[in-house]
Amino acid sequence: MDQLPEDLIADLDVTGVQSLSGGDTAAAYRLDTSDGQLFAKTMLDAPAGVLELEAAGLEALRSAAPPELSVPRAIRVTDQGLVLEWIDESYGAGGAATEAECGCGLAQIHRAEAPHFGGLDPELPQRIGSFPVDLSPTDNWADFLLHRRIEPLLRTAIDSGHLDPAASDLLADLAPRAAELAGPVEPPSLLHGDLWAGNRVVDSSGHNWLIDPSSFYGHREYDLAMMLLFGGFGEDCFNAYDEVYPLVDGWQERVPWYQLPPLLVHAIRFGGGYGNSVMSALKQLR
Repeated sequence: MDQLPEDLIADLDVTGVQSLSGGDTAAAYRLDTSDGQLFAKTMLDAPAGVLELEAAGLEALRSAAPPELSVPRAIRVTDQGLVLEWIDESYGAGGAATEAECGCGLAQIHRAEAPHFGGLDPELPQRIGSFPVDLSPTDNWADFLLHRRIEPLLRTAIDSGHLDPAASDLLADLAPRAAELAGPVEPPSLLHGDLWAGNRVVDSSGHNWLIDPSSFYGHREYDLAMMLLFGGFGEDCFNAYDEVYPLVDGWQERVPWYQLPPLLVHAIRFGGGYGNSVMSALKQLR
């Protein structure tokens, strides 16, 4: 209890706290309360606005999500913590039906009307996750992806020593093809923004939940490419997605372009082989 900020749990009638295994940047807890269990995470040195943005992303996804796909309700958000609805997570309840419902639900979120490419709300901090980014509204997705995501992250990765400087020349060669690499023009979609398998949770009934978003309005192939980066989403998921919101020809060839932002983020944060993965993606696109 002493590890939780007082303003995060005030008036929640917390009767017990259990530490959980969490991510690399936050501490996670199960809160026992008189009204049931809740989930809490704390980031004591959180960049300004990170948790506020996560809560806003959860609310946006909740508003757009169909019954096939759930998003936990944000109960409280502070500068250092977030309290969410509890999910009774299971590690063996999924199957073909669960995968199909995930794809169907995500497609419906992506089909929901979105106002522009860029941030959810101009009043929110300008960042995606822990990285500052210009999220001002735009109608030009290809330029947004190149100039506001890929180029700044690539410079940071090189400056951090985690990426071969030759990546700059490779990207310069690809830049004139940015519109082609981004694919046919489509309306903006509400994106999860960090949709790897660890941010899709399956509960004890086999129902899908989305957690830990870095949401903004963008091209739906941004989410789909992230889903393919580390595995964990089955063929039934993508087939069901395609039935609800048909994928555009060539989307799989565009995956390396759309995987550059998450690969660059991982190169900056973790180093290791991620820099090599960035170079491989750039070379694959030539």
